[in-house]
Amino acid sequence: MPDTQFFTDHNARHVFHPMGHPAEIQSNPPRIICKGEGVFIEDEQGNRVVDAVGGLWNVNLGYSCEPIKQAIAEQLAELPYYSSFRGTTTPGVIELSERLTQLLAPEKMRRAFFTSGGSDSIETALRLARQYWKVQGQGDRYKFMSFKKGYHGTHFGGASINGSDRFRRGYEPMLPGCIHVLFPALYRNPLGATDPEALAEQCLALIEDEIKFQNADTIAAFIAEPVLGAGGVYPPPPNLWPGLRALCDKYDILLIADEVITGFGRAGDWFGSRVWGVAPDIICLAKAITSGYFPLGAVMLNEKLETAFMQDQEQLAAIYHGYTYSGHPVGCAAALTALDETFKLDLPGNSLARGEQIMNRLQALQDEVEIIGEVRGRGLMVGIELVSDRDAKTPLSPQIAGAIGNATFEAGVFVRISGNIIILSPPLILSASEADQICDALEVGLKSVSL
Repeated sequence: MPDTQFFTDHNARHVFHPMGHPAEIQSNPPRIICKGEGVFIEDEQGNRVVDAVGGLWNVNLGYSCEPIKQAIAEQLAELPYYSSFRGTTTPGVIELSERLTQLLAPEKMRRAFFTSGGSDSIETALRLARQYWKVQGQGDRYKFMSFKKGYHGTHFGGASINGSDRFRRGYEPMLPGCIHVLFPALYRNPLGATDPEALAEQCLALIEDEIKFQNADTIAAFIAEPVLGAGGVYPPPPNLWPGLRALCDKYDILLIADEVITGFGRAGDWFGSRVWGVAPDIICLAKAITSGYFPLGAVMLNEKLETAFMQDQEQLAAIYHGYTYSGHPVGCAAALTALDETFKLDLPGNSLARGEQIMNRLQALQDEVEIIGEVRGRGLMVGIELVSDRDAKTPLSPQIAGAIGNATFEAGVFVRISGNIIILSPPLILSASEADQICDALEVGLKSVSL
């Protein structure tokens, strides 16, 4: 390995990193992560810490899943690449599509379209939703509804439906026909509600009002994360998703579940929408589908969409969309093995147990640490909102939040800081002792600052 001084000298000098101002990143270079083992990562200086970020929500099986590594090596030796465009396919595409439709049989998912990752999956879902309505003879249905605070990737379509202006401001004008509605986040809500289910009912009423205002026959789909992730980790009230499903059924609008983060166990069930007992029309998958070992994603279509596409007689259902790496054979091999390991280790069950353990520890800590405004989450998706004044809910400055992150790292755990929110999304193989280690380090970090 090259001298670590090389890494230090050239860090952030020749690359634009995602999600930050290049001048700021060059002034404050990112951590250089060199190794991973289990739930631990190691930087170029030899600091070994628990990765409570989980790569980027995706390394569910940790960094030492030998079966996936072996499957990748074997596939590379046999067939490192071939296209799944019309005319050719590979065994992995056939097997993985069958496995996914079986896994999602309760939701009546019948077809898979493979992509290279989450943003690709969102873009694909939006395109197929519009195409579905054209096939149905309802081409006026082109609009998309989504939640404020939601995150749906960085392609033009995904950025257009993102619920934060920072993903749109520098790139506007965006895709027309994207409508953002209020998410029922209890901690900060403009409606003054104090009961989560009552707040959800108010938000559902506002959504229905907006549907009527826009004219329902112009709306293609409502897209949402089962648990809002990158926007700050917001689990919905239990009546929200059933209410969304009912509204979509009432006005004949497609419901798209963005399961890029929640899919494969992170929210405490195999799929986040399943937590709420709801079957979407389209499901977007990526990230943990290979546990981050290879870029891959998928879009799952239900029986209704399959029937419409298969019965089309006008060639409107011909899918002139795809990616060079759609159904990459190495990615499919990684995904098939990741599914096996997820079942074998019961990652959804462990996610639920370890998430409850962390939430209980942090909520107890909230009583003695004044800067903790709220602790929220579901499974191994946890958000800690930091405030400088608990009564006024004044957001803690990003600089102080960053200092807390640094102190937590020094105490042995790497966490993600997003504004005034600490986000936890560790690998789902996390043990009880490692969960305690995360909480111990956070306690050190949170108590390290004075206002």
